[in-house]
Amino acid sequence: MTFRDHQELDVTVVAVAPVGSKVEVDGRAGVYGFIDQVKHPSWWDADVAQPSAGDKLHVCVLDATREPYPRFSALQDDIDIARQLRSEA
Repeated sequence: MTFRDHQELDVTVVAVAPVGSKVEVDGRAGVYGFIDQVKHPSWWDADVAQPSAGDKLHVCVLDATREPYPRFSALQDDIDIARQLRSEA
């Protein structure tokens, strides 16, 4: 699967580390991305649970070229910006 910057996806958290979460794209077995801890709502809101394996998230692609995994964001502000950028393209 080739990702595009600003694309939206549904993902499932498969692993969590202190720096962020590895996620698998729903419906695409073996296709992964990464959400930095600051791009998960729990970083900014104490009332939001920390990510854990099995969590379902809606994300946008921040950087499709990052290796080994593209960088995603689960922040609503980033998703809104991605939508705006796609509508202007």
